[in-house]
Amino acid sequence: MNISEYKDVYVFVEQREGKVQNVAFELLGKARDLADSLNEKVVAILLGYNMENIADELIAFGADSVICTDDRELEYYNTEPYTQAICQIINERKPGIVLIGATIVGRDLGPRLSARLATGLTADCTKLEISETRELLMTRPAFGGNLMATILCTAHRPQMSTVRPGVMRAREKDESRKGETEKISIRFDRSKFRVRIVKTVKEKKDMIDITEAKILISGGRGVGTEKGFDELRALAAAIGGKTEVSSSRAMVDAGVMEHTRQVGQTGKTVRPGLYLACGISGAIQHLAGMEESEFIIAINKDKYAPIFQVADLGIVGDVHKIIPLLTERFTKK
Repeated sequence: MNISEYKDVYVFVEQREGKVQNVAFELLGKARDLADSLNEKVVAILLGYNMENIADELIAFGADSVICTDDRELEYYNTEPYTQAICQIINERKPGIVLIGATIVGRDLGPRLSARLATGLTADCTKLEISETRELLMTRPAFGGNLMATILCTAHRPQMSTVRPGVMRAREKDESRKGETEKISIRFDRSKFRVRIVKTVKEKKDMIDITEAKILISGGRGVGTEKGFDELRALAAAIGGKTEVSSSRAMVDAGVMEHTRQVGQTGKTVRPGLYLACGISGAIQHLAGMEESEFIIAINKDKYAPIFQVADLGIVGDVHKIIPLLTERFTKK
């Protein structure tokens, strides 16, 4: 393999039913930083059906060019068609770096691409940098989040990593940016299509995904029970807007909250405008998922709790007394 032939930073743009997922914009922002360090280009890979109208938006968020593949086989995510399409693009274009969101889709797609392309994949990265030797430094938590490991892929290309939604920061949309859109056709080997989508069934939920919430009220062991979380939900309802209730892993393990509501290393990474940590001690695994929040308020009876070290405002006290008072105050606004 002649590594010098591989260049540019490619981003897989995940879309669902024609809507680009936020993680794609976040990855374009990070790809822009990496490409600028290398003096290379950012290329977005857009797969789907009737998706060409989205290309300009991807350019506005940092892409220099967009490779668009428009095919009915790609309308909904299916492992084999998507793998064939991206492998063909990578083999023909030879990107130096490929970034994928660590979503349900990305965690299925990334390993399949890695195996088929005979290259490495670093999963769940929280930090990406370019080294002095122009290689990608991929940092991810290891040993339960107790240490950070930086991984390099020196002998193979492309260098591939998946990144959790919410970890990287999307750039401001710049409508003045110019770029190219190239539409290509994929030569599918349909004999390898073993799975087909027969029916899509959606679970109806009124709750906003916690990664998209503007305000998060998160509970830990100090909140304790379902009744305690009802107090947090009452406060969220009183505040209104995009305010959601989340939790630490302890409450998910206890069966009080769903895993989709978990913030932390084994849950979701969030970056709300306000993060209200209620009865959360602040273990490193939890901090990894919320420390980039714009403003953090912590409520805890233990004045020595680690959560106060990252909080912008700390309240030492019983959450079961403080939360109802806050709810009452917001109700009277």
